[in-house]
Amino acid sequence: MDRILFGDNQFFGINHMSEEKARNQAMRFRDLQSIIRVLDTAYELGIRTFMCTTHDRIAEVCDYIRAHPDRYSDFKFYPGMPYAHKYANAVTELGILGAVKKYIPGSFVRTLFQGGKALATKDFISIMKLMVDAEMKMFEGLNTEVIFLQNIATDLLLGLELKDVFVAFAEHIRDRYRAEPAFFTMNLPRLLDLLDECGIKNPIICSSINSIGFRMCGGIELYEKTIRERKFRPVAMSIFASGAIRPREAIEYICSLKNIESIVFGASSKSHIQETRELIENLTTMKGTSVAG
Repeated sequence: MDRILFGDNQFFGINHMSEEKARNQAMRFRDLQSIIRVLDTAYELGIRTFMCTTHDRIAEVCDYIRAHPDRYSDFKFYPGMPYAHKYANAVTELGILGAVKKYIPGSFVRTLFQGGKALATKDFISIMKLMVDAEMKMFEGLNTEVIFLQNIATDLLLGLELKDVFVAFAEHIRDRYRAEPAFFTMNLPRLLDLLDECGIKNPIICSSINSIGFRMCGGIELYEKTIRERKFRPVAMSIFASGAIRPREAIEYICSLKNIESIVFGASSKSHIQETRELIENLTTMKGTSVAG
């Protein structure tokens, strides 16, 4: 994985500290070109990996990237799924059957039968595979070398200790998409314990990691011990704690944790993107960690 990943929260009005800032961001990025301009800025500054949800607007971004293959020949998507709000909104607008018809791939009758059978037999694995395939349709023909299970699903499965579903997800991502399975979580230490029990070795795990313990279930000390002593591939998100930590302080802390493989951040201006990239590169070099992907 690249050292620096670019996230998408700013495009869809997501800010965990300020609702007003979130609304302003959502208004700013109402059209596709406003998103593309920011992605182009990140791309021109050398950032090649876009970590994103499967929001409907991302499908428009995918279409745009596919339409300009020469411009974005080395552009990578790291999709995270499922995007729960999308399904909730679809059910509200279209009803359950309408939502299924909209998002499940292939023949509607065949898929409905498969999904119904899965529900009747509580076959969570079949449902999971159907949902993954539905979500991945928008990325067809694009580089998706790492595919994440979003924390809303990861942490639910973790709480229920559904180990077979984790194993099946990992196998499905590897077998069908020739990609690395990865996981978002709000409870890094506990998830790593369970993945070890599942036999999923050296997993890619993205979690909140920052100097004030923001959204870090178990606390800073346990996270630092886990990152220092356990074998896995940590990706740090929420490094600025939604603006509560100054950029240099935040990145100095992350770069002091030697085993962090990648850092994801979102920004909407060239100055902020450039500042963050330069801080990560400079502080990584000072700490003796390679910046290359």
